[in-house]
Amino acid sequence: MDYIEIIHKDTDSKYGVSFPDFPGCVTVGATLEEAKDMAVEALAFHIEGLIEDKETIPAPASFNDVMVDPVFQSGVAFMVQSSLEKTGSASWKEL
Repeated sequence: MDYIEIIHKDTDSKYGVSFPDFPGCVTVGATLEEAKDMAVEALAFHIEGLIEDKETIPAPASFNDVMVDPVFQSGVAFMVQSSLEKTGSASWKEL
């Protein structure tokens, strides 16, 4: 599944990452590449928690639906492409 991550960067700040489909799932990185790598880990950890708690994993929102929200309009959107693997327990990895 492809989920949208939004990266925000203010002057003199690190790169902040949030996921519109997963409120509360956030991370930061000192560089853009680090932020993107941390985003994959944060999303995997968040989804793993949802699975363990037997909660529903939301379907990915469309780009248009996300970008009409003023909260996300100042950020840059990237896609995180992940697949669910069963290895005794659920885990996610970047493809």
